[in-house]
Amino acid sequence: MTLLPVPRTAIVVVAAGSGTRLGGGAPKALVGIDSRSILRHALEGVFAAAPMQVVVVAPAGFEGVVETETRAAAGERADLASVVTGGETRQQSVSAGLAALWGDIDTVLVHDAARALTPAEQIDAVADAVDEHTGAIPTLPVVDTLKRVDGHAVVGGVDRSELAAAQTPQGFPRLLLEAAYRTAAETGADYTDDAALFAAAGHPVRHIDGSERAFKITTPADLERARQMLAGGRPAAAVLPRIGVGTDVHAYGGEGDLWLAGLRWPGEQALAGHSDGDAVAHAVVDALLSAAGLGDIGTHFGTAHPEYAGAHADVFLRRTVQMLADAGFVIANVSVQFQANRPRFSARREEAEGTLSAALGGAPVSLAATTTDGLGFPGRGEGVAVTAVALVVPAG
Repeated sequence: MTLLPVPRTAIVVVAAGSGTRLGGGAPKALVGIDSRSILRHALEGVFAAAPMQVVVVAPAGFEGVVETETRAAAGERADLASVVTGGETRQQSVSAGLAALWGDIDTVLVHDAARALTPAEQIDAVADAVDEHTGAIPTLPVVDTLKRVDGHAVVGGVDRSELAAAQTPQGFPRLLLEAAYRTAAETGADYTDDAALFAAAGHPVRHIDGSERAFKITTPADLERARQMLAGGRPAAAVLPRIGVGTDVHAYGGEGDLWLAGLRWPGEQALAGHSDGDAVAHAVVDALLSAAGLGDIGTHFGTAHPEYAGAHADVFLRRTVQMLADAGFVIANVSVQFQANRPRFSARREEAEGTLSAALGGAPVSLAATTTDGLGFPGRGEGVAVTAVALVVPAG
């Protein structure tokens, strides 16, 4: 038996939900994704993170099954794991998990087993973000257009830049979280998540970047999504290579310098755009997102995300590489066609290809440029048009 140091961090994995909406004929956490259950996948992520005490909260009557799943996932870390019985509500289940913490624990994470594909890196990042006064949660930007409604009437819009979608695990200093739970129990207050309960007690909560893989399995469609991501034993939405096409058009008329293919072009008229107007980089991003089935550049980098205003190509491209990695893809190659009368790419083609390739983690990039013989808006010198084609393949 391998002796492990006593950890100072614990994670309470809440697996006591009934799963009525999932319709799997069993408690949600015990429904199979592939040959393994939702709980088993969630615990494999937990035990791949840094060593910590693991308390699994089981639905009443299923403690033995949960114990078996826990030990199978734990391997040599089985001594760090235990199973307790959950309550009728989520808060009662988390309270049962908190009661099982060892005395040395000073940081506690609370994790939903339904977020079965949460990467171990996210679990570690949340634990690292907690301090003695502050909680931490992972979030994703809200990408849908949101409306405020009254009955069937739409009464207004909602600014997405002020919103984020919360994920788990959520991390907290133990003593403050336990005190917040005692207060909630005494007042009978019920909260949608642990961060809300913690904040209601007057404590600050910070957020860090979440992962697209940490989605919550609630409906049959969510379960199918998880199965597709795990198809063939690979964390990807398909086992075959995938191709995407992206286009971008920008008019001349921006302020400052011209930026294309991640390069500054002194003396050339700038392009208008939300960021730096780099139509080459934007077409590449669209092609990559399309290939991976992750939407388009407007969804992730558009005007609803003011943090990208004025950003250059490397910011967009490196973030896109990370999004593809989270979805289980790596870039095989990218091909770009630039249409405009200016600037002339021939003298800087290799430099441009190298700059784009570096921002894409070393993936090969080829760039061709052409004029349109005076036809259309590129031929009239009004702007540029770019088309990019990307090939991505499953990681692993």
